[in-house]
Amino acid sequence: MKALLKIGLGIMFIIFSYLQVNDPDSGIWIGIYSFAALGCYMSLRDLWPSWVYYALAAGYVIGAILQWPPEFEGVLFDQMQMRSMNIELARESLGLGICAIAMAVLGKWG
Repeated sequence: MKALLKIGLGIMFIIFSYLQVNDPDSGIWIGIYSFAALGCYMSLRDLWPSWVYYALAAGYVIGAILQWPPEFEGVLFDQMQMRSMNIELARESLGLGICAIAMAVLGKWG
């Protein structure tokens, strides 16, 4: 069951990376999500100790906090275009939060 979770998370992060191709700052976000996918692979192969995942989770949490918009306007998943910079920042913060939760789970169960 743990292996399926790790594979599922890894595939999810690869898809997240692919969806960033058209983003203006795509290099940063492809790297962020690809590194999370790498973490899933390393957990699947049991190649990193758990503290690495906790450190990654902490880094992702810090990034999510720093990325949080000054005024929250939602994330509006029904529209793919960006209506305001606050929506884009909220989406990016949410993505970093997802990465943080995944790394914490991998640290605990990996």
